[in-house]
Amino acid sequence: MAQRNEETIPRLQRLYREEVRGRLQKELGLKNINEVPRLEKIVISMGVGEATKDAAYVQDAANELALISGQKARIIKARKSVSNFKLRKGMQIACMVTLRGKRMYEFLERLLCVALPRIRDFRGVSGKAFDGRGNYSLGLDDQLIFPELDPDKVKRTQGMNIAFVTTARTDEEGRALLRELGMPFKKKE
Repeated sequence: MAQRNEETIPRLQRLYREEVRGRLQKELGLKNINEVPRLEKIVISMGVGEATKDAAYVQDAANELALISGQKARIIKARKSVSNFKLRKGMQIACMVTLRGKRMYEFLERLLCVALPRIRDFRGVSGKAFDGRGNYSLGLDDQLIFPELDPDKVKRTQGMNIAFVTTARTDEEGRALLRELGMPFKKKE
């Protein structure tokens, strides 16, 4: 029974447990293995500005986000009206997904091994997008870098924000964790 359960663990999760955690503990000089930073969740969001013209745009974005993440997307409604943007309270304007556990590691592996290398002239992601508490944000211009989407069925290209929430206390700890998991940071910035 234990053998079968071991096969269902995603590769990056197994890599973290068996190798990365020990290396990070030594590198960061931590005494307890539970102090080592870990990935808590990944939040993917798509803001659909054109939803003020047609509400179907948000539903299309939510369907595409569900295909990319493997989990149904939650549609976000506007909290208040903004007349300059022709936005009314309660209008659907965005969608998001929060990934944890197995799905989080599977998405991270697809992002690092398949999607990011498909970006034209890709030189790495910015190492400056940390928030001061070890969490990292990544913005993508086009959802078509994910192979789950059929380019012929996508009506419009849409950007997305991906937030990596970690248990790291500092940006250096968060950077070390993501680097060990395979995040391709730019060499010089």
